[in-house]
Amino acid sequence: MITSLPNLLTLSRIAVIPIVVGSFYLDGEWPRWVACWVFVAAAVTDWFDGHLARSRNQVSSFGRFLDPIADKLLVGSTLFMLATFDRIGPAGILPALVILLREILVSGLREFLAELRVSMPVTKLAKWKTGFQMVALPVLLVGDVGPEILHPKDLGELCLWIAAVLTMITGWDYLMAGMAALRKERS
Repeated sequence: MITSLPNLLTLSRIAVIPIVVGSFYLDGEWPRWVACWVFVAAAVTDWFDGHLARSRNQVSSFGRFLDPIADKLLVGSTLFMLATFDRIGPAGILPALVILLREILVSGLREFLAELRVSMPVTKLAKWKTGFQMVALPVLLVGDVGPEILHPKDLGELCLWIAAVLTMITGWDYLMAGMAALRKERS
């Protein structure tokens, strides 16, 4: 059911993307803080939609389909804008690229494996990867207007690098699972 609360929470993550993106075009500190808090609220809905769907027995095909897409759209658009507006340094571009490429790889693998009726559940390590992303991105959204004592740009880029390393590990795990399924399909 599209109008269930878990699905509405998932849709809300897509709906806030224009707010996050639009904040980059406004001057001053407040647009950065608005983008940060909107992003944080959207990240929290990622946990709540799954929790509510399971606890209320409202898991749906639509939700399983849309949830990872909403995540990828929010993270991808934010990374793109951070890079475009020079809010991440040259050292932050590589982990951002790794994260984006892994998301495309995993999406393709999931689609391929779905045709073979092979499930690819989210691992605990992938949840850690998401956690580091969801810390890095709002910190980078605030950037140099954040508390100087935290060195927000450095902290955000460090978390982005940790997320990228976890991204490569989980991406490799998913790729190996996909290759195993392909070998099994051929036999």
